[in-house]
Amino acid sequence: MSHRKLRMGMIGGGQGAFIGGVHRIAANMDGQIELVCGAFSSNPQRSKDSGRELYLPEHRCYGSFQEMIQKEKELPEGERMDFVSIVTPNVMHFDPAMLALENDFPVIIDKPLAFTLEQARKLEEKVKATGLPFAVTYTYTGYPMVKQAMAMVRNGEIGTVHKIMVEYPQGWLTTKVEDTDQKQASWRADPACAGISNCFGDIGTHAVNMVEYVTGLKVTEVLSEIRATMNGRTLDDDANVLLHFENGANGVLSASQVANGDENDLKFRVYGDKGGLEWSQKDLNTLIVKDHGNPDRIFRTGADRGGYLSEEAMLHTRTPSGHPEGYLEAFANIYRNYAHALRGHLFGEVVNPKMDFPGIEEGVIGMAMIEAVVDSTKNGNVWTKVNY
Repeated sequence: MSHRKLRMGMIGGGQGAFIGGVHRIAANMDGQIELVCGAFSSNPQRSKDSGRELYLPEHRCYGSFQEMIQKEKELPEGERMDFVSIVTPNVMHFDPAMLALENDFPVIIDKPLAFTLEQARKLEEKVKATGLPFAVTYTYTGYPMVKQAMAMVRNGEIGTVHKIMVEYPQGWLTTKVEDTDQKQASWRADPACAGISNCFGDIGTHAVNMVEYVTGLKVTEVLSEIRATMNGRTLDDDANVLLHFENGANGVLSASQVANGDENDLKFRVYGDKGGLEWSQKDLNTLIVKDHGNPDRIFRTGADRGGYLSEEAMLHTRTPSGHPEGYLEAFANIYRNYAHALRGHLFGEVVNPKMDFPGIEEGVIGMAMIEAVVDSTKNGNVWTKVNY
């Protein structure tokens, strides 16, 4: 039966977690998805307590992801979950994702895709073998004006891209908050949980994904300087990276978690031989379109009285012009588009290709970028190929 809500199971995102709640809001926004079960913590009791707080039936609150996947698989098709949302720390991405795929459950997973590039490639092989819908929540590509920028570049409106600048400054790790009870900081600062990179893995990959999406160009090699600025901090909290793109364009990426006073000011500037584009999350409903010697043009989310916005931008616009539209809506766009793909997979419904979302390829690229950036610094700040 296709005319029903899609049933979601969640792994991670229990008491004290941040991103799990964001995923649940995003999944719920369009009324297409309902949370039916979960294994919300590696602590069985906390997992079950978290499920009760979300008003789930006792028997659908599981003590482990292994139990959840096994028990859900045993349920009749009309009751079991349709897909799994994985919102755990990085070290716990691969095992539940692989087990879900092995049991024919599609997956949507928080970034980065896995703990290592090797794990990412194994997941990619499994996704290709099963054909199951798979999404990675690189959220910021869900903004309408990011879609507009992407469409303009694809349509040749700024010409051949030759310069790309992207930055993502945060200030929340300016002090060693990981030494307190701050859960989000403590696991990100721990190589056993976060992997080989903190800053670049956490937010630098967002920046790369953003400009690769907008330009349609892949990064081919990097020259990086990543470091920990706080004494006693093991993993990087600051990253400066030069980028070479496949068409010969140059790029500069700056990501920092010690930009004191900044919050999440993701920003890109893309320059071509016919014009330039500028967008910032601080003013996320505005896209600035530039052309040397001419006045800047300001494109606004939803303000399409003149018919200048692309179909891609309008498909991802939720509020009337002039009304705030933000992060949760962009996140919900990822879930909505994934839900459409999942309906196509489950019920054969027609899928609009312009309702896109980051998939397994983008997840692997993110992991390959982390490895290349870490290796570049480790080997003396040298140009290093990205090993996709």
